[in-house]
Amino acid sequence: MIRILCAALATIALGACTSLLPHGSSGVPGPFESYAQAEAAAGAITAFNTRVAQLGAMGFDTEAGRNVTLVPYPDIIGRLVPHPGVPLQDLDPGIRQCIQAQQRCQAWLFHFERQDRRREGSFWLDFFNIRRVTNIKGWWIDVMVVAADGVVVFRNTAGQPNTDRIDRDTNPLGPFQPAGEGAGAVLLH
Repeated sequence: MIRILCAALATIALGACTSLLPHGSSGVPGPFESYAQAEAAAGAITAFNTRVAQLGAMGFDTEAGRNVTLVPYPDIIGRLVPHPGVPLQDLDPGIRQCIQAQQRCQAWLFHFERQDRRREGSFWLDFFNIRRVTNIKGWWIDVMVVAADGVVVFRNTAGQPNTDRIDRDTNPLGPFQPAGEGAGAVLLH
């Protein structure tokens, strides 16, 4: 009777093993909890109206150096001017002002993201490294802010509001797969 009870408990425990699969999250620290929140904050930055000193209070801290890349002047032009043959008067007014300001023109590229990773499938196949399925969900956004003489002259955003990806890894040899790959590399060299 005790053996039957132990076998029943083991079966129930094995059925709940998917909760034992690893899960995690990653993100770039920042003030925004969602893509929509970050996009709305970026939309509040207006050309020829917002001052660089106001950006930190809006969630875009140019001084802290976290999640922000200072873009040098030559790269600003490379990113914003579609082709050298485009006449200056055909460019966005903010880009024109940046070109005319030259070294007084500054740009920052802000990057924010959140990702949640959750393993799915059989605990035992995952545990023995035979088959691993990871579901990745999240979002990311890049905001480029260009300023001349302390005033924002141009702002642009790019991003992905809904990341939904599945990574699948299959190792027919299970835990022995890395040893086989290592031995193959030694044999080839």
